[in-house]
Amino acid sequence: MAASDEGTKAALRHPEKAHRPDNPVQRRKPAWIRVKAPTSRAYFETRRLMRDKALHTVCEEAACPNIGECWEKRHATMMIMGDTCTRACAFCNVKTGKPGRLDPFEPESVAQAVKGLGLEHVVVTSVDRDDLEDGGAEHFARTIRCIREASPETTIEVLTPDFLRKDDALEVVVRARPDVFNHNLETVPRLYPTVRPGARYFASLRLLSRVKEMDPGIFTKSGLMVGLGETVEEVHQVMDDLRSADVDFLTIGQYLQPTPKHHPVADFLTPETFESLERKAFAKGFLMVAATPLTRSSYHAGDDFRKLREAREAKIRAAE
Repeated sequence: MAASDEGTKAALRHPEKAHRPDNPVQRRKPAWIRVKAPTSRAYFETRRLMRDKALHTVCEEAACPNIGECWEKRHATMMIMGDTCTRACAFCNVKTGKPGRLDPFEPESVAQAVKGLGLEHVVVTSVDRDDLEDGGAEHFARTIRCIREASPETTIEVLTPDFLRKDDALEVVVRARPDVFNHNLETVPRLYPTVRPGARYFASLRLLSRVKEMDPGIFTKSGLMVGLGETVEEVHQVMDDLRSADVDFLTIGQYLQPTPKHHPVADFLTPETFESLERKAFAKGFLMVAATPLTRSSYHAGDDFRKLREAREAKIRAAE
């Protein structure tokens, strides 16, 4: 397939064709998104450290295909506030139910794990905690502060929920000053009722915009999954919406169906299609774009953060 908008349109199916009975889901993954089972010593050492600290990672809970590569490099995305989410998104493998109480010692445990792994960059995410008055915002802030104290040189990226209807929650996290604030839109607005029913597209967009308004120095980031039945025009519109919110960094990856109970895959996009989407996003003004079939929000996050910082510095120099 040619790396062009026309190629992208061919790969992103029209919504009326995506889930028809005569258009069955392609269950077999193409060669470009198959990964080997993890076997390295470093992988098992990272897993043991997570067990010893009684920590959860999105790498395991969300069944990330990159876990072997990342854990071999001692990169892990910490998932705080337990392993049970109050929402039931149709794409996500994290279990849904009534969460337990917050662990008051978790922020310190995360900080010690970050120090033990010697991480230069860490991503901290969480389940949705709609049951908490602040959605877990103060727990995020405490975790950031503990990491700063234990490992001052580590840069910190947070991947937060939308804090829907949680007054002042966002301000609490922003005041803790993470280096990167990530909140994923996940999909195009038309698919929210079926893919992300507990969320609101424009509320998530406004969240990202408010981060920049409160602290322009914080990098903002968001991610999309493709292959859910969206069209190329819808993806381009989401890019425009994110740029209107002054978002710096966009990630785009292939949606993979975790279990037969989850939302079906409408299509597997080729690497050439992802290259086309990446070029389009850069053309729209993002400082950093990562678009490959295996791209996930925190995949290569440390390397990408360095590139992001360099891109901002180059932009500042060019404007002088």
